[in-house]
Amino acid sequence: MNDTPTARILRDVFGYAAFRGPQQPIVDHVTTGGDALVLMPTGGGKSLCYQIPAIARQQAGLGVTIVVSPLIALMHDQVGALHEAGVEAAFLNSSLGGEEAAQVEKKLLRGEFTLLYAAPERLTTPRFLALLEALRERGQLALFAIDEAHCVSQWGHDFRPEYRALSVLHERFAGVPRIALTATADALTREDIVERLQLQEARQFVSSFDRPNIRYTIVEKKDGLTQLLRFIEREHEGDAGIVYCQSRKRVEEVARQLVEAGVHALPYHAGLDASVRQRHQDRFLREEGLVMVATIAFGMGIDKPDVRFVAHLDMPKNIEGYYQETGRAGRDGERADAWMVYGLQDVVNQRRMIDESPAAEEFKQVLRGKLDALLALAEATDCRRVRLLHYFGEHSEPCGNCDNCLSPPAIRDGTELARKLLSCIYRVQQANGISFGAGHLMDILRGKDTDKVRQYGHGSLSTYGIARDASESELRAVLRQLIAIGAVAVDAQAFNTLRLTEASRAVLKGEVPVRLRESVADPAPTRNRRRATVSAPAAQDLDVDAQARFINLKAWRSEVARAHNLPAYVIFHDATLAEIARRQPRSLDDLQEIGGIGARKLEAYGEDVLRVCTDS
Repeated sequence: MNDTPTARILRDVFGYAAFRGPQQPIVDHVTTGGDALVLMPTGGGKSLCYQIPAIARQQAGLGVTIVVSPLIALMHDQVGALHEAGVEAAFLNSSLGGEEAAQVEKKLLRGEFTLLYAAPERLTTPRFLALLEALRERGQLALFAIDEAHCVSQWGHDFRPEYRALSVLHERFAGVPRIALTATADALTREDIVERLQLQEARQFVSSFDRPNIRYTIVEKKDGLTQLLRFIEREHEGDAGIVYCQSRKRVEEVARQLVEAGVHALPYHAGLDASVRQRHQDRFLREEGLVMVATIAFGMGIDKPDVRFVAHLDMPKNIEGYYQETGRAGRDGERADAWMVYGLQDVVNQRRMIDESPAAEEFKQVLRGKLDALLALAEATDCRRVRLLHYFGEHSEPCGNCDNCLSPPAIRDGTELARKLLSCIYRVQQANGISFGAGHLMDILRGKDTDKVRQYGHGSLSTYGIARDASESELRAVLRQLIAIGAVAVDAQAFNTLRLTEASRAVLKGEVPVRLRESVADPAPTRNRRRATVSAPAAQDLDVDAQARFINLKAWRSEVARAHNLPAYVIFHDATLAEIARRQPRSLDDLQEIGGIGARKLEAYGEDVLRVCTDS
């Protein structure tokens, strides 16, 4: 490894011997004053891409780095982690009282910080801008780092209007370099970030979006909660995880039912009192084996490395949201699962939300296109990862680690069934002048003698009973495909009734084939989990003595974390503890060779770690 200033910071402060992936060119570019737009997947080490330049520029006498971050909890934990590494950092947010905030401002002007974290709405206030002006006049404004930069884009999945005001950084502080970072942005979102933040001259660093340690599984929803419980019991008993639901009510129901089933779970949504949300988030970050059931209000900036699964009980709005949310699993690089159930009602609900939106039609068309891409991923019969990466413009080969690769689904031709369904929609519309919903249309096709069939005289239609051999599940699969390709529209203004579109004609003529995958609502376990004496994947190849050391090291780490009011992983990651347990170091020099132990942590904890290893 080159003994450059940034390489020394990486080794001495953060305890790592080498940069990962594109970190080094990003760090070198920003350290020398270049602007950058960085797209790097969750767990790829984005924070180091601005923290190391911040330290290097501060050491060169260039002053403080201002980090724009959208979440109070994230600021707190990142500042805590920097303190543990021996870096002077602070935050300014609403959790501070007036006197505390004033003290931070005074220290900022005295040049006592290397990094200062602030929310976008605070950064753009006249008071804060005046502080920045004062720093610039003294030549003490080193860098702006804009985290979660996709929030600036109306096409992004976490759009926050206050991010738009960050254009002031370029307008008023043009000589100060800027780095914008995000884990998720398609080409459209990327263009919007560049335009909104005026980063046209910035160098773009786009890493691979691949997260090979995550296994993607998408199954048909039949009884979502039962399927979820079976998934957790079979593959993730005792593991930390996140379960996403679309509504607050559903979050509360699922959390309660998981607890009743013996799963350690908590709810999180915007309707809860702020103090309850904060308490639940703190517990999730600090406790092991806790499952958070949440709306998408939870998750952005969650740095917990040992989340072993992310489950969706309802379909997200788009692939960006899906990728961002699933990316919260396996940040430590160890195996993790992204599991989702979805059904026809999910498709209908998402279409309805778009159609009922007050947005302009052009915007709605973009949203429909994004939803269609997610539907195509859900209905795919080939490699999920190939599909997912293709969406972000990245070529890949079949991964061998998604449900379709591991258990290739049986495929059959559903074109004739699709034509029957479309014909039925046409016939009932022709007969009654009104449209009907999916359930009634399926009753007609399957020849059911219901009150509604008799009421409207649909037993006499030519399409009555023409799909008696088809199951309701098969018909729903066909309908999902037809909605996905735009051959059927859902009328949200008329009780989710179905109608034909221009694209229906090609299917009716047999010009567009419809391929169906055999329904598998509850696949067999994707792996046989070896129940080890420790659940951390990083430690499951340790021998018995090393596992005992690992358990004792974790217990020691928990005590330190509680004393410092920080998540345990901020002290040391599981991977670092596992390596310590494996090597059983005898001296501080031995300990210094292990990744993740910088000079400050070696000084603060080295003797204690050696004592735990000796006593184990």
